[in-house]
Amino acid sequence: MYADVIVNLSVKSIDRPYTYRIPTGLEDKIVPGTPVTVPFGKGGRVIKGFVTGIRLKASISDDRIKDILDICEKSNEIEEKMLVLAAWMKDEFGSTMNEAIKCCLPVKDKIANKTVSTITAGVSKEVLEAALGEAVAKKRTARARLYEALLRKGELDRTYALKELKITAAALRDEEEKGFIRISTVDEIRGPYKDITERDVAPVLTPGQQEITDSIKADLRRGLRRDYLIFGETGSGKTEIYMNIIGECIKAGKQAIMLIPEISLTYQTVSRFIKRFGDRVSIMNSRLSQGERYDQYMRAKNGQADIMIGPRSALFAPFENLGLIIIDEEHETSYKSESSPAYHAREVALKRALIEGASVIMGSATPSLESYTMAKAGRLVLFKLVGRTGNAVHPDVYLVDMREELKKKNRTMFSYALREQINDRLNRKEQIMLFLNRRGYSTAVSCRECGTVIKCPHCDISMTLHKDNRMICHYCGYNIEKPKACPKCGSHFIGTFGVGTQKIEDELKKVWPQARVLRMDSDSVRRKGSMDDCLKAFERGEADILVGTQMIVKGHDFPNVTLVGILLADLSLYSPDLRSGERTFELIAQAAGRAGRGSKKGVVVIQTYDPKNYAIVSAAKRDYEGFFEEEMAYRISMGYPPAGIMLAIALSSGDEEVLAVSAEKLADEVRRLYNDRSRFKVIGPAKESIYKIKDIFHMVIYVKTYDGKGLRMPLDELRQRAAASVGEEVRVDYSFG
Repeated sequence: MYADVIVNLSVKSIDRPYTYRIPTGLEDKIVPGTPVTVPFGKGGRVIKGFVTGIRLKASISDDRIKDILDICEKSNEIEEKMLVLAAWMKDEFGSTMNEAIKCCLPVKDKIANKTVSTITAGVSKEVLEAALGEAVAKKRTARARLYEALLRKGELDRTYALKELKITAAALRDEEEKGFIRISTVDEIRGPYKDITERDVAPVLTPGQQEITDSIKADLRRGLRRDYLIFGETGSGKTEIYMNIIGECIKAGKQAIMLIPEISLTYQTVSRFIKRFGDRVSIMNSRLSQGERYDQYMRAKNGQADIMIGPRSALFAPFENLGLIIIDEEHETSYKSESSPAYHAREVALKRALIEGASVIMGSATPSLESYTMAKAGRLVLFKLVGRTGNAVHPDVYLVDMREELKKKNRTMFSYALREQINDRLNRKEQIMLFLNRRGYSTAVSCRECGTVIKCPHCDISMTLHKDNRMICHYCGYNIEKPKACPKCGSHFIGTFGVGTQKIEDELKKVWPQARVLRMDSDSVRRKGSMDDCLKAFERGEADILVGTQMIVKGHDFPNVTLVGILLADLSLYSPDLRSGERTFELIAQAAGRAGRGSKKGVVVIQTYDPKNYAIVSAAKRDYEGFFEEEMAYRISMGYPPAGIMLAIALSSGDEEVLAVSAEKLADEVRRLYNDRSRFKVIGPAKESIYKIKDIFHMVIYVKTYDGKGLRMPLDELRQRAAASVGEEVRVDYSFG
């Protein structure tokens, strides 16, 4: 028997399965998805790989075929259906098969179980008391401490006995052999949120929630596989719909994946799900330790969990009988992977659901143009959920023109309207959220004489000044102390420009010293668990004002928040991105949705220098349809997605000169391949908006078209031409969008 093996090397030139002979002793153990070690290349280098297929005959002569060395016991196997998904991702997103397999296997290596050993008395209380007296008399102090602790507590953790009571392992073995103690050892599941023991009862659904729930449940009961988009405004109760349908899915013996866009949403989301479904919930995200990730992954694989919650990686949970995938806040950019394979979770979810006969539910208050276009075309079943749950009403929204504030001599980050509202909320003991999508203290430091901006030497971007007087590059982490003189002209007139969340925090404490202020951004929540601690503290009312970046405006539900201030609404509006208008609309609408989610009416203050921009005006009015029509007209005229389709060919290298030459050569090949100028438009090569990151230079070539099929068909030919025309030092990645 022979096996097709993909080796663990992400190199385009060897991106194909290699045939190996299966040794006699392993024939019954090796199946598609088994991790193996194999000799590779002329030198027979031992390397890991995955079996992708089994065959009885080989297509090459037997003397050229090497034997598989062994099964790699330390690696997790990948299910055969996930191999099918990986193969599709390789073709769809232009990655290597090895990269796709790694993506579909979020936990690659096996990790030893964590065990907990408990010590209890093996004799009666009277016998133990007598033993304590004898130990004291004979000055056996360690044993005396052990007996005394057992009499006092009843049971002891073995680690506590070793470290705190200073009992040796040999002494514990001796006591166990004599029968004075018993030591029991069990495996402990590593993972957060063990403190959530409360259980809830599902509330009565609103008529709108009930109608959507009944419709989707009816499809599930009939075995009808369909995909859905729930377009429900913020606070309308989409999560309760998800939980009801997941409950139906579990009753049918199936499992569900719940995707959330931000790790910051994990605590509130997981808390709600555990209260409803108990210990059948697993979590997957990058903030977990390796051991925690492994245990949560294995719980899903072994049938100990029915629900997996997390960002993108949770999409690849190893469920045996997947019935449902939910993508909450489906519009979020974090669902798009930046590394190869450059997949979008929405597309992969639809494909995995198709392979496994599951359904996909997407939900958003601001659906992506791609999803809403699919819904309008009938590819997704569209449900609209209007109104907020409970007694909550829509907040009042005020647009503030910051240009007028400057005319009134107000040069602070807080408009007069926002100041008035903050004072009012503090007096009423209500909570406030202030959103600024920029962390740090000042966003740029420059010389006032020659104009030199302090940039990162490894990235083509200005460095951000933080409160500790250190300047940090938010792309590679390079940091220096703020220079006292200009590195170019020597001037001591060094100025700062722009503001970040740290500066806003400081200003709040100066203007409102009585207010309790919390800041939440990627700088303040680096320590494990600090993000959950921050959210819990705000939820308990231990702070009056929460200031932060986009991680505070997505999906959180704080009933006592009655004021949301959006400090620079147009910050993302003019970024070099075709979706900048859409991103601006989404962020404002989502931030505004945090206000007035309880019984108290909320207020939203949107501060902007461009108050007439259609994205900002539409978001302030909660007019998604108006925004969609205007944005789609722009996309159609420009041939941008979802009206058209674009192929981005990204080239990167540490050698700038080689990159430039390779990019020109590849662009010529692209033009020759897509030579029908009436159907395809080739743009570039051009430098990426951030040209250098971590000493690696980046260029891009775009192909635009309205013909998606015609764009994808020559992709294999394009890869071959790229391999022949670019230097070995140049990496080429492909993504569609």
